[in-house]
Amino acid sequence: MVLSERKRIIAVGDVHGCLFSLKKLVRLIHLKPDDQLVFLGDVIDRGDHSKEVVDYLIKLDSSHSCHFLMGNHELMFLDYLENHNSTEWLANGGEATLKSYSSPAIHDIPQDHIAFLRSFQFTLETENYFFTHGGLDPELSIKNNLLYYQPQDFCFQRIHMRPEFLNTSAYNWEKTLVCAHTPVTAPVSIDRLIAIDTGCVYKDNPLLGTLTAIILPERRIIQTRNID
Repeated sequence: MVLSERKRIIAVGDVHGCLFSLKKLVRLIHLKPDDQLVFLGDVIDRGDHSKEVVDYLIKLDSSHSCHFLMGNHELMFLDYLENHNSTEWLANGGEATLKSYSSPAIHDIPQDHIAFLRSFQFTLETENYFFTHGGLDPELSIKNNLLYYQPQDFCFQRIHMRPEFLNTSAYNWEKTLVCAHTPVTAPVSIDRLIAIDTGCVYKDNPLLGTLTAIILPERRIIQTRNID
């Protein structure tokens, strides 16, 4: 399914297992039949309801045009699934995910959930926007980012969020990057960069704890505080 700028594009930041916050955000968006949703990755881990979030997103995907991007947490989950020797995932929210499935064993996770997470894309691109979970190297064009980096690198990239780039908008991309991954106290919406991970799962931090979506092309922000 191709992402089109002829219809509304609604990008959603890191959900991290916050089911009730996600459901509230979707209600606040007031979805139209032809809306397109782009989930920017990290839908699982840390929060208490990763299983329920995956169930909800699979159902949402059956009724609306949804696009799902691979986050570093989905990558860690898949690495643990395949190698069974990575403690990185468990230490970074994976234990909460297993608990949501009421099982200490990853092989008990339903196969349709595993297939769903495996289907996530690393990047999405339209005429004017480039979507990925982490980001891009700000000193390279998009073409050269895709040439010199591996797809999974875009799940972890943070260089573009450094103050020297944020304060000058010194990005060599031809399009506007839309990303998440790096928690910020307020959404970033500047020339060639939109960053909307406002740390929903960190509800005990008074500067974070908000789930954010942005409607394109008007760049209208929709938010809810964490209610999980």
